[in-house]
Amino acid sequence: MTQPTTPQRPLKVLAAMSGGVDSAVAAARAAEAGHDVTGVHLALSANPQSFRTGARGCCTIEDSRDARRAADVIGIPFYVWDLAERFREDVVEDFIAEYEAGRTPNPCLRCNEKIKFAALLDKALALGFDAVCTGHYATVVLNEDGSRELHRASDMAKDQSYVLGVLDERQLAHAMFPLGDTLTTKDEIRAEAERRGLAVAKKPDSHDICFIADGDTQGFLADRLGKAEGDIVDESGARIGSHEGAFGFTIGQRKGLRIGHPAPDGKPRYVLDISPVNNTVTVGPVEALDVTALGAIKPRWCGTAPAGPGTYTAQLRAHGGETEVTAELIDGELQVRFAEPVRGVAPGQAIVLYDGTRVVGSATIATTERAAVDA
Repeated sequence: MTQPTTPQRPLKVLAAMSGGVDSAVAAARAAEAGHDVTGVHLALSANPQSFRTGARGCCTIEDSRDARRAADVIGIPFYVWDLAERFREDVVEDFIAEYEAGRTPNPCLRCNEKIKFAALLDKALALGFDAVCTGHYATVVLNEDGSRELHRASDMAKDQSYVLGVLDERQLAHAMFPLGDTLTTKDEIRAEAERRGLAVAKKPDSHDICFIADGDTQGFLADRLGKAEGDIVDESGARIGSHEGAFGFTIGQRKGLRIGHPAPDGKPRYVLDISPVNNTVTVGPVEALDVTALGAIKPRWCGTAPAGPGTYTAQLRAHGGETEVTAELIDGELQVRFAEPVRGVAPGQAIVLYDGTRVVGSATIATTERAAVDA
């Protein structure tokens, strides 16, 4: 039998406080539960004024001040830790390199892996903390044998287990998610924050990529990689348009292709392939996006790695649905086959496997196998 982790003794907890409502309420709940909580805001930009416009991002001076005010109301110590250099190397530069290689990365997942539950957790443990607390919506479950599992949040509408699928059992042993095991809507979380006197109660949620202030990913990449004109071709290889950089496209993209003339059948065309080697983008009909299988590398397991083939459900994007798959680890690579074809699967994305609500683990998509399309 399993149950949500409920420590019998007070823990020394480091609460990562972004300046938003979720992390503030999580820190408040941890303190109310009797833990010895210290708040910390991660400074992730050498120029924090540039990291947010309106409701975007979570890394500004304004956010650090909001986090500090929340900590003062909760009555816990508060510090700002500078992890800007580590964030630049492990998240921003990785993001740019992945796009340059024709892949589609998930920087939030990489931040959880490399920053919040690697750099931050390692520093926390070295300073004598027992756990890191965040405002993620997910649940850590404690088994009778003392092992821990990561499960979806009680409320599937807010579940964030996909971006936490990179955590291993050691990291889960020191993770605390106070919001994950309660069925509360976001409005109720805001109402709780207001009852607690937290000024962030009505603060808009952050969204998009925090280090791209205006949300213009293509412009961000063009500034760093430079424009490079190339061809847009159809499935036969015929040139039907041009672009200013293959990095500006993602698999499954329909809008913004700027193709001069329509397809012979008059139907929309979608990005099917991105080749950084010859700077070519291939487009075609939506049916050609159907993927029946994939290979994924760099697997990370939330516990013991599965042995032999198994049947699971898989999630392919942060806000995507589940799909049935069979999967097996062969020579270090996860081989996955879908029960039904899925669309819009791109190398660089993460695939996260589930057994019911339990997160089995995640891996980075490297190759895909397309369904045959009738001529």
